[in-house]
Amino acid sequence: MTIRIIPQEQLEKSPPAAEMIPPLLFPQLKQLYSRRAARLRQLAEKNPLGDYLRFAAVIATAQEIVLYDHPLEMDLRARLEESARLGKPPLDINMLARDAHWQRLLHSLIAELKPEMSGQALSVLENLEKASSAELEAMASALFASEFARVSSDKSPFIWAALSLYWAQMAALIPGKARAEAGEQRQFCPVCASVPVSSVIHMGGKSGLRYLHCNLCESEWHVVRAKCSNCEQTQDLHYWSLDNENAAIKAESCGDCGTYLKMLYQEKDPAVEPVADDLASLILDARMEQEGFARSSLNPFLFPGE
Repeated sequence: MTIRIIPQEQLEKSPPAAEMIPPLLFPQLKQLYSRRAARLRQLAEKNPLGDYLRFAAVIATAQEIVLYDHPLEMDLRARLEESARLGKPPLDINMLARDAHWQRLLHSLIAELKPEMSGQALSVLENLEKASSAELEAMASALFASEFARVSSDKSPFIWAALSLYWAQMAALIPGKARAEAGEQRQFCPVCASVPVSSVIHMGGKSGLRYLHCNLCESEWHVVRAKCSNCEQTQDLHYWSLDNENAAIKAESCGDCGTYLKMLYQEKDPAVEPVADDLASLILDARMEQEGFARSSLNPFLFPGE
């Protein structure tokens, strides 16, 4: 199954869908960044990567401030209709032209972050502040093309933080609704075509359902459990943890495609957060690499180096 986002006008003209499971959850930005920052700080207290988790928390806090300082107003109806016609995600990173808003967000993030940074991090911010618009666009394009060696790993989190904030703002404004249809490629976000950061097993009204959390636009989309989120095979799946079978964080590995994705269980720990808990559990990543598996996901605070 694949997920398509249908314009509201088309939905009103078509028979009501009988879906019991929401295939897509658009981002709820009101508390997203404050909750992420709080979780990062909590996890930093007893983590060997505590300093970096606190660094990520500072960026998340700055994202929340910039979000409210620079609200986005955009009419996406024409874009949604065109993407529905082409059968593409409406905010496809491979097709959507970026406007100046994301660079305004970046410079606002830099202004918020400079007083909080020192040493190498401050130098990186100052270099980004001096970069030309064309240079910033080139770095953004390289990250979207997964050409990570073209962008220094100390600049990538700041560039991505601004891009993510821009895409999340747009995703929250989409005037449509998702529908599950026949097709493949649920390993990519149906909103922006980026990859997930991790998956979350929800509790409450969506108890037991697995949603993949986008590392760019912050949307979540449903993928059934006991199926590889990368290649959709159902055989040779295994689950790994550093503690025991009741651990709140596990890695699902696929022997068919050789990848893994972390699964966060809200019923085990209601405080789990897709980005924060993925970043704080890098020891599990090291174990998976030792076992010969590669990540199928990308954390916005941890890009491959040069």
